[in-house]
Amino acid sequence: MVISPLVDDLRLAHVLADQADKISMARYRAQDLKIDRKPDFTPVSDADLAVEDQIRTTLARSRPRDAVHGEEREDTGYGERVWVIDPIDGTSNYVRGVPVWATLVALMENDQPVVGMVSAPALGRRWWASRGAGAFVGRSIVASQPCHVSKVRSLDDAYLSYSEVAEWVDAGLGQQFANLMATCWRSRGFGDFWNYMLVAEGAVDLAGEPELELHDMAACAIIVQEAGGMFTSIDGKPGVSGPGGLASNGLLHNQALAMLSADQ
Repeated sequence: MVISPLVDDLRLAHVLADQADKISMARYRAQDLKIDRKPDFTPVSDADLAVEDQIRTTLARSRPRDAVHGEEREDTGYGERVWVIDPIDGTSNYVRGVPVWATLVALMENDQPVVGMVSAPALGRRWWASRGAGAFVGRSIVASQPCHVSKVRSLDDAYLSYSEVAEWVDAGLGQQFANLMATCWRSRGFGDFWNYMLVAEGAVDLAGEPELELHDMAACAIIVQEAGGMFTSIDGKPGVSGPGGLASNGLLHNQALAMLSADQ
């Protein structure tokens, strides 16, 4: 394993994930789980809030000079180092008892993700990466293996993952996405963070969503990139500023971008 100058931050990300897993699993499928609706009508549970609050508390103690951006609470701090939190990515799954959800934690420096952690305790899996040190999957640092993207070179042979077709329709890209699906060998809606972790593992070759927020993308992007893949906006802009996100093994990226941008 390559020793990264970010090793202490990555270790902290594991601590944050451990804390998050304990809280989220304790409330998972709880009969008294409290669920509210945010202004955009998406669900938020008491577990979402508790996880983010715990992560923020730990960061305030361990990294008091760093800024924090989270999905559920207001931003705090300022500077070049920003921790980005999605306490439960896949809340709709979480509240229904579907085990595909995860806590996402990233550290960004100068607007670029440099550490990423995705922890899915109900799946018994965790993925992480730091800049220049590769990407890994496992239950812990000592029980892990490297992640590598696939080597598929043609869309005709590609496995495509997505969240909802309706999102592409709403974004005005329904026909383009339908054409991409029809061109690929296989497509399945694995959804949310799992789209991108499957790309990082080489299980699927291409994944994307037309509308994502920073907290959805930051951790996933660095993991895909350190696994040898590419992560851009759906119009090909590098980074995690959107619109949306497209992840691939790199070999398929330009082909997919061309299909998504084609006039219909």
